[in-house]
Amino acid sequence: MSGQIRVANDQGTYVIELIGDIRMVLSLSFDKFIQTMFASTPLKGIILNLRSAEAVDSTTLGLMAKIALNAQKHLLPRPVVIVEEPGMIRLLESMGFDEIFAISGTLLDTFEGQRNLMHQDGSEEEFRQQVLKAHKILMSLNETNHNAFCDLVESLDKPS
Repeated sequence: MSGQIRVANDQGTYVIELIGDIRMVLSLSFDKFIQTMFASTPLKGIILNLRSAEAVDSTTLGLMAKIALNAQKHLLPRPVVIVEEPGMIRLLESMGFDEIFAISGTLLDTFEGQRNLMHQDGSEEEFRQQVLKAHKILMSLNETNHNAFCDLVESLDKPS
């Protein structure tokens, strides 16, 4: 199953639903949405619904971390991640997400008006930069992530 990212805004609470296999190809549109979300007012809270996510790549994890770190900067409540699958929970915890997100198994409200983020085309360089930024964010979370991604970041940071 290819991936989709669906978003909704209910009076300043944003719900971001990741569905299927979420890969780097969605990163440009996801990052653009994140920038738009943090520029909007009022921004009261953020919920990431991963109950229908089958896989999430490290670039997407970096963008999720960006959401949590930006929420801290904006003095917002800790974003909530809704996830039920034990393997996905282990992945999030291994990345240190339990320190920057509230991880829960239930979503209390439903949100109408969700829309799909459309795939945004980009150059190879734009995607390289997106992957680089996302992995730098992951590295900043903890030493384990730093060690896991430092070689990748170093190789991506070299001029072609």
